[in-house]
Amino acid sequence: VTQSDLVTQSGRDKAQIARLVKGLIERGLVTSQPHPVDRRSQVLSATADGLAQQRKMQAQRAGFQAQLLAGFSADEAASLIALLNRLQANADGV
Repeated sequence: VTQSDLVTQSGRDKAQIARLVKGLIERGLVTSQPHPVDRRSQVLSATADGLAQQRKMQAQRAGFQAQLLAGFSADEAASLIALLNRLQANADGV
């Protein structure tokens, strides 16, 4: 992806993404290479360490989600998620 892609997908501003990407590069979690078509852009790629960190974070997220939804039936969990998505859509429209 490019930094512009991250800005679009995350809803954060360019400066926030630039700082975040710089930190990830410094930590060896992401690399940056010139875009093969648009030399003004940089293509960002996760390193092996970055992918390992992503897997670790996804496992933690799944465990946290399971903990939050413990005791909910499948229907209750689905309803909750649908309501939270509606709430987020309303917030995005503000």
